[in-house]
Amino acid sequence: MVNISGYDDVVDPGRTSPTRHGQAYDGLRSLLLSGSVAPGTRLTEADLTRMFNVSRSTMRSVLVRLTQEGYVTSEVNRGVRTRSFTVEEAADILEARETLESALAGKAAERATEEEVRALRRTLAEMEDCEARGDQAAYSRGNRTFHQQIKQAAHQHTLARAYDTLLYPLVMRQYRNLSAPHPRAGSLAEHQTILLAIVTRNPEAAVAAMRHHVASARQALLLRSAHDGGELTAEAPDTTTGP
Repeated sequence: MVNISGYDDVVDPGRTSPTRHGQAYDGLRSLLLSGSVAPGTRLTEADLTRMFNVSRSTMRSVLVRLTQEGYVTSEVNRGVRTRSFTVEEAADILEARETLESALAGKAAERATEEEVRALRRTLAEMEDCEARGDQAAYSRGNRTFHQQIKQAAHQHTLARAYDTLLYPLVMRQYRNLSAPHPRAGSLAEHQTILLAIVTRNPEAAVAAMRHHVASARQALLLRSAHDGGELTAEAPDTTTGP
């Protein structure tokens, strides 16, 4: 068992929620998606009830919901643990992400408001500055913001909901190649190409640019699929607790 009580700053005290259950659910889900907890980590009710200041029955209900949604697993004699993905499962999620996010980029090229385009420009400028400074953590935050902004600019709620159900951050946490340079070579140029397609209102180019970007990111992970010309393998899953 790994003690996760050190993560008790994950709940935003200023964030409102209609119920304690909802607040605990949002907080624990955000913690899992942040990649702060290694795959296979045991989550104890005692730690979680202290972290989120809720009753055991409330936390038990939260864990049941997260189990149903695939964020954690629950097994007899093993308890509740953070999700660990087989290579086949990871490849399936990454393929779905490629399809959904490409479609969202195409819609963003059609529907983004001028303010949304300006926000994307600002985020990309910050990412360029981060790369020049060698600030990897800030670049990663900018990258996540950029992709979220595209999702919002698409104004396509059905696609966005489907995208939000993907467990992509958990896959990245497990299979990211920490020995590879970060940001990945070509990453910034790919973001620039995506933004250009959105700015010029070219949906086809936006779809193609995002598909290339996501596919390139997938190739950088520590897995190979049969579709990539090799057997499904995991070379060295990341088991550290860093982002």
